[in-house]
Amino acid sequence: MTMRVVVLFRDKEDSTRTVTDFLRDFERQTGHLLETIDPDTEGGSAFCNTYGIVEYPTIIAMTNDGIMQNLWRGLPLPTISELSYYVQNNN
Repeated sequence: MTMRVVVLFRDKEDSTRTVTDFLRDFERQTGHLLETIDPDTEGGSAFCNTYGIVEYPTIIAMTNDGIMQNLWRGLPLPTISELSYYVQNNN
């Protein structure tokens, strides 16, 4: 099953540094980039409305056809190993 992992966060918030550090560490440890979405863009707002996301940061793992598999809201962020399960399923 092909999976999609999306990280939704706003730039210039208290959590921004934590999220950007996590994204960098995730790429270093797994070799995979995570998709990011700014909820303040038109597309980001529509995505958030579709999945009922109102808290940031939020990480959502879903199938490529949009079925949510897991959701993490706020801090602390999930572990890299928790998320890598969903990314590894893309192979």
